[in-house]
Amino acid sequence: MSIGVELDDLRDAIDATDRAPYLLTVSDDGRPHCVAADWAWDGDELAVSVGNRTLANARARKPISLLWPPRERDGYSLIVDGDVTRTEGSGAGDNLVGVHPTRAVLHRPATGPTEAQCAADCVRLLQPPG
Repeated sequence: MSIGVELDDLRDAIDATDRAPYLLTVSDDGRPHCVAADWAWDGDELAVSVGNRTLANARARKPISLLWPPRERDGYSLIVDGDVTRTEGSGAGDNLVGVHPTRAVLHRPATGPTEAQCAADCVRLLQPPG
């Protein structure tokens, strides 16, 4: 089941979490690169502090994802896909990636898939464009 919701609801969902997200980028060899990251809102974008490898990945490949893990074992993970809008930094601890969210979903595995159920319990927070 998916329910489309506006950016304000995504903002509320992110602001309600007390966990750091994981930022996922793609390395030059095509492998995922995943790091815990500090973040803050900057208007309708997320400003994410990153290391040198993540900054290089974000500069080379604009699609990224952020994953906030659930608080409880059976809770929802918050997954936000986005596009890199800016990259800043000298590599001396001041690196920043700006992210415009394009899609978001609260996701958890289904409790017991059957033929009548889907394999996951998802709530869409932000519809993909188009």
